[in-house]
Amino acid sequence: MEAAAVLSVLLLCSTIHTAAAVADGLLWNGNFELGPKPADMKGTEVLKHDAIPGWKIFGFVEYIKSGQKQGDMLLVVPEGAFAVRLGNEATIEQTINVTKGMYYSLTFSAARTCAQEETLNVSVAPDFGVLPMQTLYSSSGWDSYAWAFQAEYNTATIKLHNPGVEEDPACGPLIDSIAIKALYPPRPSRDNILKNGGFEEGPYIFPNTSWGVLVPPNIEDDHSPLPAWMVESLKAVKYIDADHFSVPQGRRAVELVAGKESAIAQVARTVVGKTYQLFFTVGDANNACEGSMVVEAFANKETLKVPYQSKGKGGFKRAVLKFVATSTRTRIMFYSTFYTMRSDDFSSLCGPVIDDVKLLSVRKPRKLA
Repeated sequence: MEAAAVLSVLLLCSTIHTAAAVADGLLWNGNFELGPKPADMKGTEVLKHDAIPGWKIFGFVEYIKSGQKQGDMLLVVPEGAFAVRLGNEATIEQTINVTKGMYYSLTFSAARTCAQEETLNVSVAPDFGVLPMQTLYSSSGWDSYAWAFQAEYNTATIKLHNPGVEEDPACGPLIDSIAIKALYPPRPSRDNILKNGGFEEGPYIFPNTSWGVLVPPNIEDDHSPLPAWMVESLKAVKYIDADHFSVPQGRRAVELVAGKESAIAQVARTVVGKTYQLFFTVGDANNACEGSMVVEAFANKETLKVPYQSKGKGGFKRAVLKFVATSTRTRIMFYSTFYTMRSDDFSSLCGPVIDDVKLLSVRKPRKLA
């Protein structure tokens, strides 16, 4: 009996250690600064499943130091000094404590190192998403991505998997800085029929990065990291913060970085025959995104094109679209008409900023008796 009791305690301690309590921010050793022992490595390859503290690995996983070379290419790590590279069919995973039924968003940084068609499979059972890595949105070669899930149980195992099979088994994305944030579903208010119109609720943004977070298209994400909003397009939109960008209102906003391939939408409850006004703000993020921009807004069958001449130094203008509802549910959508590149490097995608989106019903004046 004593031996059984000791074994139960050991198993309990092991479970508690494995499923560390989750809080907003980096996962335990989420930046991989704690690495394997030299005895657990062969060159850059990690040999043991549990060699990287806090993580389990499967398949060909490499522990990469910033400045390391792959042929003529210099491997750059976005934060700190270390990252991991997932080779053919390789996986890293970590189990955390969560609140059952709660929504969470993961944020992580990734960069491709070989093939143009690299993808990354992100999953927390039963949810999963396949994120394409072929489009580079920033000239650094690194982008931060968000992916959301709903907790089915009190623990969640986060898995990042490279499904690719390349001739070079080491080929695959570099991964760094994996963080989590609890999401609280926003509600409509008296001041706004739309939910999360100011985009204040969204994925975790790393405080020491200046490139924002990409929110993937809804076809790759069942639960949006941007609560109440869908990304209805082939490309991602960028979630930005006031610490690193010009934001028209509050602390957060959305940058439409891929022209008509970068669109956000929300379905609002409306009353048939009632008149509504859609208010929104268009601007630039103070990120050297210069030139003529146009944001197109859609509500029911009405469309409004809002031109904005950007100097790339911050600024915004307000616009309003009036429409009459013909259904109990009205789709509100925004996209950028044109593709734009930053003027300081000509290789980073950028675009107009959308913020402070409000939908209000128009009260008709009372008729005098």
